[in-house]
Amino acid sequence: MNVWFVTGTDTDAGKTLVTSGLLYTARQQQLNTLGLKPIASGSLATPEGLQNSDALALQHQSVPPIDYAKVNPIAFAPAIAPHLAALEAGQPLEVSAIVSLLSETLIQTPRDVTLIEGAGGWRVPLNEQEDFADLAMALELPVILVVGLKLGCLNHARLTAEAIRTDGLVVAGWAGSVVDPAFATDTARFEANIAHLNAKLAAPCLGIIPHLDAPDAANAAPYLSLEPL
Repeated sequence: MNVWFVTGTDTDAGKTLVTSGLLYTARQQQLNTLGLKPIASGSLATPEGLQNSDALALQHQSVPPIDYAKVNPIAFAPAIAPHLAALEAGQPLEVSAIVSLLSETLIQTPRDVTLIEGAGGWRVPLNEQEDFADLAMALELPVILVVGLKLGCLNHARLTAEAIRTDGLVVAGWAGSVVDPAFATDTARFEANIAHLNAKLAAPCLGIIPHLDAPDAANAAPYLSLEPL
């Protein structure tokens, strides 16, 4: 199976935009796709239970269709750190249990391209001892790093890539998403920042998504490529 774990330099770095955009790209190539968001905070109550907008975006790009509960088995209402939301809900998170849920889905639903999106950044905690890095390590997956392009992103991106490699995993590729349009105003400086990231991250670039007026998978896909993977 072709499965990757997607992490970001921070919350709102553009993980879901990149993940859904890559899945859309795969669909255009007639590939079967699966997007998973195992844990999501900031979910809304629906007749079908709590549902998260990011997870719904990934479900929409999963073909053949898959039940929401498989895409996002653990959802919390408050838009706060998952470990705090879990404590408030009386539903403690453990890497072993999450891996069991994901492994069952991966075995039952093999796809040409599967992307598992984390929450926040690499070290976002799941409990007092474990974080999302532990989840990726337990799954032994190559990692796609999403860099939220804004002031400070060079440091955040390099530190995250270093942490991923220190934890024994491969940075399979990185993608940038312009979250602050002012960051890309000066073309020469913007290109210099991208060149720096390409040199220091030492991983192929899957694409750079500009600041989009309508940020969705279809609009992001033209700026992304699966080929480097």
